[in-house]
Amino acid sequence: MYQKHNLVRLIFIPSDLGLCTSVLKQEMGKDAGPEERPKWDNKAQYLLTCIGFAVGIGNVWRFPYLCQIYGGGAFLIPYLIALVFEGLPLLFLELAVGQRLRKGSVGVWKTINPVIGGVGIGCLIVSFLVGVFYNTILAWVLWYFFHSFQEPLPWSTCPLNESRTDYNLECKKSTPVNYFWYRETLNITPDIEISGSVEWGMVICLASAWCIVYICFIKGIDSMGKAVYVTSTFPYLVLTIFLIRALTLPGATDGLLYLFTPDWQTLKNPRVWLDAATQIFFSLSVAFGGLISFSSYNEEKNNCERDAVLVGVINSATSLYASIPVFSILGFKATTALNACKDENILALTNHFEFSDQNITLQNYDYWYEYLNTTYPGKFQSLSLRECDLQKLLKQVLTPSYSTGLAFIVFTEAVISMPGSQVWAVLFFVMLFSLGLSSMFGNIEGVLSPLNELKLLPRWIPKELTSAIICLISFLVALLFTLSSGNYWVEVFNGYVGSVPLLIIALFEIIGVIYFRGMKTFSDDIYIMTGKRPNIFWKACWMVISPLLLLVVFVAYVIVQAQTRPTYQAWNPDYEKFPETEQKLYPDWVFAIIILLCVVPVISIPLVALYQLLRGRFRKSSVGMELNPYDNDAFVTDTQEQKTQRA
Repeated sequence: MYQKHNLVRLIFIPSDLGLCTSVLKQEMGKDAGPEERPKWDNKAQYLLTCIGFAVGIGNVWRFPYLCQIYGGGAFLIPYLIALVFEGLPLLFLELAVGQRLRKGSVGVWKTINPVIGGVGIGCLIVSFLVGVFYNTILAWVLWYFFHSFQEPLPWSTCPLNESRTDYNLECKKSTPVNYFWYRETLNITPDIEISGSVEWGMVICLASAWCIVYICFIKGIDSMGKAVYVTSTFPYLVLTIFLIRALTLPGATDGLLYLFTPDWQTLKNPRVWLDAATQIFFSLSVAFGGLISFSSYNEEKNNCERDAVLVGVINSATSLYASIPVFSILGFKATTALNACKDENILALTNHFEFSDQNITLQNYDYWYEYLNTTYPGKFQSLSLRECDLQKLLKQVLTPSYSTGLAFIVFTEAVISMPGSQVWAVLFFVMLFSLGLSSMFGNIEGVLSPLNELKLLPRWIPKELTSAIICLISFLVALLFTLSSGNYWVEVFNGYVGSVPLLIIALFEIIGVIYFRGMKTFSDDIYIMTGKRPNIFWKACWMVISPLLLLVVFVAYVIVQAQTRPTYQAWNPDYEKFPETEQKLYPDWVFAIIILLCVVPVISIPLVALYQLLRGRFRKSSVGMELNPYDNDAFVTDTQEQKTQRA
């Protein structure tokens, strides 16, 4: 009672009530909590941003590659199972918790329980590390884009040697496409321990890529929301153009048959199920923190369940949609190689058996091949003709182990033979850049939002300067990838930063929401936002199926990785089997860095939990302290944020 009287006396003693009210508002504003959170202009901006973040370069190349090596259509079975029981529940959980608590990845988990506050820090570290190497891929895209305007395309022919008397020997041993990628673009060293020099052309492309990211993100969601109208929709336009053109190419049908013909025996391989689970998990971009931040800019009354299903289905449908033009073009590439093989054999047969020109053609090649092999087996075998098998050539198209350079080797070689190759090359690399740029928005948001919530930067620093600092630091770190050995380090980051850490973070996200916040409270949260409670399917996935599946995938991944020492593929012109890549073991110090990349992003989870538990145990209790009735500071009122949380 005394406290209330004292407060009233403070308010009404001054003669100028308006002035006092203004002063009180200013004083109270200092501790009133965070400023009002920005909002999306409309629902389309939000959905396009989430779709752009989820759909990336991996949808265009990683998914078709997995379909090819794991039995075509048979791979869709474990993929869809993983989507339903792992991907969609995690996506729904992140969108719901971000929208309800209206905070970024750090604020959400600190609000639920400070013990799991390290989950948000883990999201921040993963988003930063992934953004650093992911934008390097965009720098490579810009490099190819700038060279796509040349006539002829620079990767279509070998350059001359230094004496200008013959073609470059390394290029002759491999192919013009491989030479342009490994030598002209990367100038790669034969070993990861040989750093080489900085490639200044790549530095310029990297700086350009980060400048574009900064310009699009300079105003936060205000500028990013405008950019996604282009970056999230343009790839679908280009994919449609490629689809129409690719289906008209010779051999397109063979490529599609190879893609969708199922090999059911592959389902017995446990590695198929493991790769399907990890593919859908990483494809949806969960556990990065970006989706939590994006959903926090929504209105509280929004159907986040429908949003999660929509984003997840569109993401998977995009992977299937992109596979059609990709495999049509690869079928065309294999058919072109088949015809070249047959032409070489036709020339050898015509000269040896002294046939007239045009006697043996591509149309009657199979007949003459079988006839001569049966009639003159001795002479026929002495020719050592090449084996021209379409199925083997289709396998050779995607034989190189999947890497970040696959798009820059396989497709660029196919586009050379397409009429108007410059136009198709430009369209392809603009599409790749749009896909990567929209994914970068989520990575940058996954860094900036937690930094603001951790209050590591003063509030007076404007958003534009904060974004510039993050982009500049990321650019300086990414200079590692502009070295001649940079491609090897991109492979290291790509293979290990986005694997074990994300699995662990996602597992603790489910534990935090379901077992710290509680299933009942979370169901009430969803009821407030959507007007209905989650059904039994969502509850079963969150409480049992999804965490169990994540745990199984994590254990299986660790077992598979622990069976053999990590290796990498080196481009070594002195290798005896060149132009095949040389498989090498990672040195001990690189292996130590790999372990750090797996551990550092998630070490914050146990450290923060331990700190909070010790802090709660040893913090001095102030319950018995005597309050001074004459000191207004002794009576602490609830902040607006605390009232909102309690409500």
